[in-house]
Parts: sequence; structure tokens; C-alpha cells
Amino acid sequence: MSSPDPQVRAARNHSAPGGSRGPVVAVTGAATGVGALLTERLAASDEIKQVVAIDERRGECDAARWHILDVRDPAIAEKLRGVDVVVHLALDLDLGSDAAARTAYNVRGTQTVLTASAAAGVRRVVLCTSSMVYGALEDNELPLSEDAELRATAEATGVGDLLEIERLARRAPRAHPGLNVTVVRPAVLVGGTDTALTRYFESPRLLVVAGSRPAWQFCHVEDLCGALEYAVLEKVDGELAVGCDGWLEQEEVEELSGIRRMELPSAVALGAAARLHRIGLTPSPAGDLAYTMYPWVVSGSRLHDAGWRAQWTNEEVLAELLEEVAGRHTVAGRRLGRKDATAAGAAGATVALLGAAAVVRRARKARRR
Repeated sequence: MSSPDPQVRAARNHSAPGGSRGPVVAVTGAATGVGALLTERLAASDEIKQVVAIDERRGECDAARWHILDVRDPAIAEKLRGVDVVVHLALDLDLGSDAAARTAYNVRGTQTVLTASAAAGVRRVVLCTSSMVYGALEDNELPLSEDAELRATAEATGVGDLLEIERLARRAPRAHPGLNVTVVRPAVLVGGTDTALTRYFESPRLLVVAGSRPAWQFCHVEDLCGALEYAVLEKVDGELAVGCDGWLEQEEVEELSGIRRMELPSAVALGAAARLHRIGLTPSPAGDLAYTMYPWVVSGSRLHDAGWRAQWTNEEVLAELLEEVAGRHTVAGRRLGRKDATAAGAAGATVALLGAAAVVRRARKARRR
């Protein structure tokens, strides 16, 4: 069934009894990605009075009221007058972004949105980070509860920014009494996303570090939007972890994907990853490998207790991810393109990792003689 015409949908939102009493919700980063999906979802809901969309360019949702500006601009406070809830999704987690510029945008943007929301009388801000903030550690419980300690370090792509956003979230209610801050932490996000973890499945072989204990849990963007909507409607608050029920062991992932493994000792894999990143051949630092080595599965108990349920299973999300990345080829986090320069760089990464594996194999054979 096709969705209603945007103008019809907008009229319905303002005329329906539920819509007239619902909150006015602002979404930052509303033109693309999760922000665009959430904007459409909220605009179609009878429980939402109005959606205010904020981004540096206009998106496709005609039912929303658009403001075009950078979230770091203090003028955003004026755009938030009359808004009840802000969902802040304007984050730069692009693998190709300059790390310093990315951090400056993410942290300053979140600071500005929190301060502007308080000044405008917004009662709730919903932030989105990642379950990566719990850290991928050998002794992690399976699954982790929402109130588990955040033990991640800043060594993985964007995780340092996310940890700083978490700190801002904790401080905000003290700095701005009356402002409620909810944080949503998705597992490996799939659905039009491009991260070090989704690129893991673009490789010709799945790199497995010897002695590691991977456990894979995914989160489809549609389920994330559902969880964000729960937070917007104040059905649940606090720190919320969101993902599919349960997890997949590495052997299950290999069987479902049909991709064979390449196993390396920890020192070789981490050392090669660090060197390749240092010389600019790969976008992912060695810290990203930890999230493919050890578990960081979450329970999502708070959302479950509030009545939310994931609509996707891990198996279904993995199947969609494999369909999305079909035809792409990535080695050591570096995507192989058609241009010679890119292909040469990726080939260098291939040689480095496969060469390291060959050295290990030769050493093992020598010991057996």
C-alpha cells in the first residue's frame, strides 16, 4: 500500500484528535539517513502534532516545517521555540572525514543543540550514539544491561566523539534543570549505512583474530526509528540500548554469509591494521578490530519493558546487509574502486594483510619441522 500524499498526511496530523494533543518534534540531520526516515515516520504519526526538520539542506518530507542551518549555529535556539522534543541526529560518522573536523562538528553540534533546547524551553532531547560505547571486551557479559559501565576507549572510529556526547548527556540535566535527556544506543546499524562494521562484510574473507570471541548483533534502521519514536512519545527514557533479539556467533555469520574466514594471530592483525592506517592505506584504525573480536551485545530490556519489540531478526538484517554490499569489494576497511589509484591503494592493503598471513603460515610450518 502506498503512503498518503504528504499534504494529506500533514492535514491529518493537525486535525486528528491524537495529533492535536501530541508533541511538536524537531529532528536535526533530517535530510538524509536515519534523520530522513524518522522525519517521515513522525510526520505520518497521529500522535505527533508537528515535525520541525533541521538540516543544512532541505529534505524530501513536505509534511515537515524546514529550517536550513548548521546545528552549530546558536540561531537554532529561535528555530526551537514551541518545540517539545528534539531528536538530535546531525552527526558526522563518515569514515572519510578528517578526524579533528569530525569531532569538532559532533561535539560542538551536540553542545549547541542541548544549550539551545534549554533556552527555547524544550522539555526533552533525544540523542543517538551507539552500543559501541560499552566497549568490546573479552569479559563482557552476554548480553550487557543498559546500565553496564561504558568501558570503550577513543581508539575506534568516532567512538571518542560518542563518549563525549554521552558525557554531555549526563551533564545536561544538571546544567539545565528541567531538561530531560534520553540516549539511544543502537547495535551494528544496517540499512543504507556505511561503517567499518558494515564494510567487514564486503571483504573476500572475514578476518578472524585467533582466540577471539565475536558475537554479532544488528539493528535495522527501521527498528532504530521505532525506538526513537518511543523516546519521543515519552514511553521510555534514560539510556536505551536497541538491537535485534539475541546474537549470532561467528560460525553462524560465516555459514549464513557464505564468506570464509582468514584467521590471524592478534599481534599480527592489530599490528598490520595499525600500520596500514598510519600510512593512510585504510580508513579504520586498529581499534575498530576489537568490535569484530569481542562481544558488545545489549539486552534492550528497558525498551522491551515499555512494550517495544524489534521487527527484524539478526538473520534478516544480515541478509539485507549482504544484499546491500553485493558487488562491493573491501580489504582491511579500504573499498576497492574502479580508479587505478584507489585500486592500487587497496591492493597494497591486500598485500600487507595477506603477506602477514603468509609469514605466520611459514613460521608455523618451520616450527613443525
